[in-house]
Amino acid sequence: MDPIDYSIDAADMITPLQSGAALVADIQQTQVQLGQVAIWWLGQSGYAIKSASTLFYVDLYLSEHLSNKYKDTNKPHVRMTHAPLRGSDLPDVNYVFSSHKHSDHLDPGTLPDLFAQNPEAKLILPQANAEHAQSLGIPADSLITTSGDETLQVGPITVHFVPSAHPTFEHDDALGYPFVGFVFEVDGVTLYHSGDTLVYDGLADRLRLYEVDLAFLPINGTDARRTELHVPPNMNIEEALDLAANIGQPLIVPHHYDMFTFNTVDVQQFIQAADAASAPYRVMQCGEKFIFTAE
Repeated sequence: MDPIDYSIDAADMITPLQSGAALVADIQQTQVQLGQVAIWWLGQSGYAIKSASTLFYVDLYLSEHLSNKYKDTNKPHVRMTHAPLRGSDLPDVNYVFSSHKHSDHLDPGTLPDLFAQNPEAKLILPQANAEHAQSLGIPADSLITTSGDETLQVGPITVHFVPSAHPTFEHDDALGYPFVGFVFEVDGVTLYHSGDTLVYDGLADRLRLYEVDLAFLPINGTDARRTELHVPPNMNIEEALDLAANIGQPLIVPHHYDMFTFNTVDVQQFIQAADAASAPYRVMQCGEKFIFTAE
């Protein structure tokens, strides 16, 4: 395989709309009503989500862990967007959700510092990944684990765990599903965060049960080169739009792009396709706040 230059000039890196102390203050100070959520995109598949009664985080990747790990390989993970925060920057954290073990969703460069800063916080993740989380230094008593196909009450949040295929389920009879998505029901709003997944037979049927208001869906898909590099695939733009249409047309918030130069997609392609399909969507900037009100 011929090498490809995945580098990016520092001047071309994307600067978050908000970052550092200003972003933390915005998260802390924003007031949310029943039937609303405030959402901040923190890059890749990572979000801060605040409802009337709680604040939680999903799939945080706030470091250069993967850039350092793969620096001298044939798939260098060159960052496209500056990290808006570090794990140690976040105060008063109660709940962090991780959809699977891959480092841009369970980050060795983010979570140990976050949990050192917030020793009472809980990490909610598949049981299959609990040992790995502990190997990063996260205490066992900080973990809430799931088989990946069940419903749990996490504080005020009802969480329905939905298996994800990345690209297969890799189900284990003892440990359950290692890749999951989340349906969050909180304060009158229902959100689906896919984690990383392909669209599989039965996924839409599962999600229709919950009348999802807003769906966070990946759009980076795959291609022949990424397949050669053994990069696990996600749904692509068309598949994400079809899934949303098949589950009642929630507002789509696309994710899993603008992080690594070798594994991204131009979000303008999503915008054009969504407009052509008359699908509702919100494309966010890293560090941006969006207040969503359920109908």
